[in-house]
Amino acid sequence: MADTKQQPPAAPPGPAGGEAPFARRIVDTSSSNQEGLSAEQVRFIRHTELQQWGRKSQALRGRNVLTGLAIGAVVVAIYGYTFYSVGRERIMDEMDEEAKRARMGAPKKDAN
Repeated sequence: MADTKQQPPAAPPGPAGGEAPFARRIVDTSSSNQEGLSAEQVRFIRHTELQQWGRKSQALRGRNVLTGLAIGAVVVAIYGYTFYSVGRERIMDEMDEEAKRARMGAPKKDAN
């Protein structure tokens, strides 16, 4: 008949340390841990890393330009508003002077 013994659970895939194969670094090019690699493999790895860095830096450069333009637009807007306010203030001062001259030259009324 059938075997009634239970089988032990299967071990999870990957190394015995429990670390999944996709989570660990395969080749460490930053240190001198390249004994098992040929010169062509090391050159290919460095070339690929350089290409990836170039793509990331292009995206970062684009965001930096956009941020710089936004900050520059805010600065120009504040600068322009300041000149606009000062100009209006000068106009208001001139209008106050005209009103003052008009009050001085107007005949006095008994109601005032």
